[in-house]
Amino acid sequence: MLVLSPTTQSKRNATRIPDQRNCHLVGSITSNNSQQVINYYFMDFNQLFKTFPNYKVGVIGDVMLDTYWWGHVDRISPEAPVPVVLLDKRELRIGGAGNVALNLVSLGAVTSIFSVIGEDDAGRALDKLMTEQGIDTSYIICSNTRKTTDKTRIISRSQQMMRLDAETTADLLTTAEDALIDRVKDYIVTEKPAVIIFEDYNKGVLTERVITSVIALCSEHQVVTAVDPKRKNFFAYKGVTIFKPNLKEVKDGLNLLVDEPGIDLLKNIHQLLKDQLAHRISFITLSEKGVFFQDETKAAIIPSHFRRIADVSGAGDTVIAVAALLYAATGNIQLMAEVANIAGGLVCEEVGTAAINKEKLLHECSMLLESGY
Repeated sequence: MLVLSPTTQSKRNATRIPDQRNCHLVGSITSNNSQQVINYYFMDFNQLFKTFPNYKVGVIGDVMLDTYWWGHVDRISPEAPVPVVLLDKRELRIGGAGNVALNLVSLGAVTSIFSVIGEDDAGRALDKLMTEQGIDTSYIICSNTRKTTDKTRIISRSQQMMRLDAETTADLLTTAEDALIDRVKDYIVTEKPAVIIFEDYNKGVLTERVITSVIALCSEHQVVTAVDPKRKNFFAYKGVTIFKPNLKEVKDGLNLLVDEPGIDLLKNIHQLLKDQLAHRISFITLSEKGVFFQDETKAAIIPSHFRRIADVSGAGDTVIAVAALLYAATGNIQLMAEVANIAGGLVCEEVGTAAINKEKLLHECSMLLESGY
């Protein structure tokens, strides 16, 4: 049995501004590493960031509730050799695909979420959190056959001591797949989004049928698609615009044994991926090494900026959100990669899953990139 959320959707006045560039070409150089001509621009980031509310973005995938139990330890349990944590506070945060949506809302984009959650306390709490943050949850489906994914982290002195997971990872039933695809179709036709992001955490929402159906709908209606994949459906995202795995996921998906990939190897990886996916852009995160991007005309590695890393949780969510929005707004893959690289580093300075701060990102982009990128 499925309980569907009300189909009434709030109407928004935001409209898409196509091909908004906000930059001026001032020169170009040839990169010896990538053997590609890389253009240098002057970018008005203030103006660019002001356009973000003009874009509608849909996020489809596995939403999660991130629960944090903060406490302190002052003794060992007499029952077993484990610490006793005295709870100081409990905090609920939006995770998974919900965190991608939260990052988009933080940047100002009009954002809707598509997923299936359980009819449980965690699901109700998650829906409430997302609604309070300005995410449109009217397309969410509730099912009494699934649990809402709830990851509970126990933390003392800023160190995670344990994590408890409650979740359902089986693929959606056909009735839920039908309902989810119908809702995405209705959204695309009525709201005309600029981009739809697939956020896959292998929890069963993004089945192969859902993936192929939604990509086909987006292709039919000229909607940009971006995906943060996992191994289970790694090669199901055929025809997607932006394919954004991390290096480990690429190595697992292609069965590669490499330690320090250089530009030539990454170009070969792009071609191997393109042979199977026929996608437009490869955007691969390289952990502390930065990011790699390639399309038909350009390829480069962008090094990471120096950061005091506190927690890498949710960094991938931020990167895909920023990359998809920047590409939808500008059509410039180098700018997309540069800004997403900065954003991923910024959220790693925060403890736990955190959304990007728009003002901080604007400041760093203006400081690091405005003189040319």
